[in-house]
Amino acid sequence: MTDLRLPLAPDLPDEQWALFLDIDGTLLEHAAHPDAVFVGDELRQLLGGIERRLGGALAFITGRSVSAVDRLFHPLKLRVAGLYGLEHRLTPDGQVDIADAPADIAALADEIEAELGGGKVYVERKGPVLAIHTRAAPQLLARATQLVEQALTQLPPGYRVIAGNAGVELMPLEAVKGAAIRRFMETPPFAGRRPVFLGDDTSDEHGFEAINEANGISIRVKPRGPTVASYGLGDVTEAIAWLEANFGAARVS
Repeated sequence: MTDLRLPLAPDLPDEQWALFLDIDGTLLEHAAHPDAVFVGDELRQLLGGIERRLGGALAFITGRSVSAVDRLFHPLKLRVAGLYGLEHRLTPDGQVDIADAPADIAALADEIEAELGGGKVYVERKGPVLAIHTRAAPQLLARATQLVEQALTQLPPGYRVIAGNAGVELMPLEAVKGAAIRRFMETPPFAGRRPVFLGDDTSDEHGFEAINEANGISIRVKPRGPTVASYGLGDVTEAIAWLEANFGAARVS
């Protein structure tokens, strides 16, 4: 049983913490289609309360676009690094730095969709990021990965392939969650605080590295295989309970 009081140090006040959160697989259970997930009022209230408690030092670090995050959590708006850091909103009501969709990625999406999109595989176009979701058809993950890796050799330099728990993604080299976290940590209200990051997938490992370098707390949800995260939580339910215990209204400073 996970000790929900750990690993936070009880002697640090709220104003010395900075919290970064992945969304899918960390706060929400995965679904076969990204639009099939649901955010309940309790989660919105928890996150809104934590954001106020930390003086704004809470940000999503996600593979979703900023606009998709806003639709999902409406009416709650928080700071966001979307598309693995290719999009940013440094304040809840601030301007969004939006990433454009290159023509070569759009063409590749058409090709992969023509071969795999007729079944249960979902090809998600996220600007310069292309995600192939195979959760509903795990037998096609190997083929989807093969197609993306073959395409990598035909694209201009500057892309990489990231294999996930139930899909594969093609993205620019600069799409790194660790870089997004470092960018937030250079700006108020995050600067000078001890960072915490919760994530669940391969793409979160760069974020864990950035957190470890800053003497923060890195936590992988549902850890599978090797990870640089310092701690683990069993599932989404444990992750939300951990947030409530350590940053929610129940915590005693």
